Amino acid sequence: METPDRSRRALLTTVLVGALGYFVDIYDLLLFSIVRTPSLRDLGVAPAQSLEVGLGLLSWQMWGLLAGGVLWGVLGDKRGRLSVLFGSILLYSVGNLANAAVHTVGQYELWRFVAGVGLAGELGAAITLVSEALPAKQRGYGTAAVAGLGLTGAIAAAWVGRTFSWRTAYVIGGVLGLALLVTRATMLESGLYGKARDEGVRRGSLAMLFLSRVRLAKLARSIFIGLPIWFVVGILVTGAPEFARSFDVRGAVTGGEAVQATYIGLVLGDLASGVLSQWARSRRKVVLGFLGLTAATVVAYLTQHETSSATLYALCTAMGFGIGYWAIFVTIAAEQFGTNLRATVTTSVPNFVRGSVPLLTMAFVGLKRSGMSLVASASIVGAACLALALASLWGMDETYGRELDFLE
Repeated sequence: METPDRSRRALLTTVLVGALGYFVDIYDLLLFSIVRTPSLRDLGVAPAQSLEVGLGLLSWQMWGLLAGGVLWGVLGDKRGRLSVLFGSILLYSVGNLANAAVHTVGQYELWRFVAGVGLAGELGAAITLVSEALPAKQRGYGTAAVAGLGLTGAIAAAWVGRTFSWRTAYVIGGVLGLALLVTRATMLESGLYGKARDEGVRRGSLAMLFLSRVRLAKLARSIFIGLPIWFVVGILVTGAPEFARSFDVRGAVTGGEAVQATYIGLVLGDLASGVLSQWARSRRKVVLGFLGLTAATVVAYLTQHETSSATLYALCTAMGFGIGYWAIFVTIAAEQFGTNLRATVTTSVPNFVRGSVPLLTMAFVGLKRSGMSLVASASIVGAACLALALASLWGMDETYGRELDFLE
């Protein structure tokens, strides 16, 4: 019989190892934005083409995340949550080590895609495990801890990117991933998943998800509320050096510093949104407040002129705090679906949002090529993302305190 102390240790292990996995996930996701300029320069890309080639490479990474989100999500429901945590980190580590050895843009594209597929399983499987392990009234604290601690991987990536060469930075990420495999030997499978498996119910069925109008609508709303997060990260922050020139910012602006500033805000925002959702006993109200803050800070960022680099970084931190509803956004996805589809949804939803970056990038670049300014192009894409997020939130059910022992 399991003692209370052993149970608490198991819960703590689940949260801590989930957070470490997300730390490595975010480290790699943001590392490319940090080392984009030096890595592309070493590969012979002209400075004038750096932003477009870099956004193209980011798109390959995001397509990998999109494919991996579906793959690992289905496996998480069919084979178990732990199988995803082991398989995804192994593939990620191999992909990251290979990134350190590329010599052409084509090779870079291939291994960013592979690393993206590997990374796709980390957050969803961790949030699914934590959500199913914790009591309903404490779930928000656990998922906020996973996301809040995990997001410090961006700060580590910024430091590594400044301190080491870009190739060494990728090697460090791969080694961290392999080391994480060892820590996962102590984790236990979800009890709710074990119950669903023993009952022999249909699990991880994409047909159940996509052929049901009700479930598909819930999935779409879950995805759309996260779009502003990756609009900010994928376009405004990744392109910070180019935006700084457009704003006539005084002082040098680097992608690495912009990422670090943004993720300091995001860590604080994720912790705050998780705690606030517990206090307010509402996920929807907290997400609405953070979407409003995101809109205000994006407007401030896009309307600055002749400011200093310090001001631009401060605005990046403010935007990061505004989009710090990432943990709540993923938790909402987990709470909306039954145990037999929960991993599929919770793993695929954040990766569908990340996978939207190529589409957002195509729209942004297309508007820019049509003759619009950098700021006008970003404003239109950002407004569309925020409008979709608000409309989707309006039609959502409140999920705070929902018991998760149910099936689709």
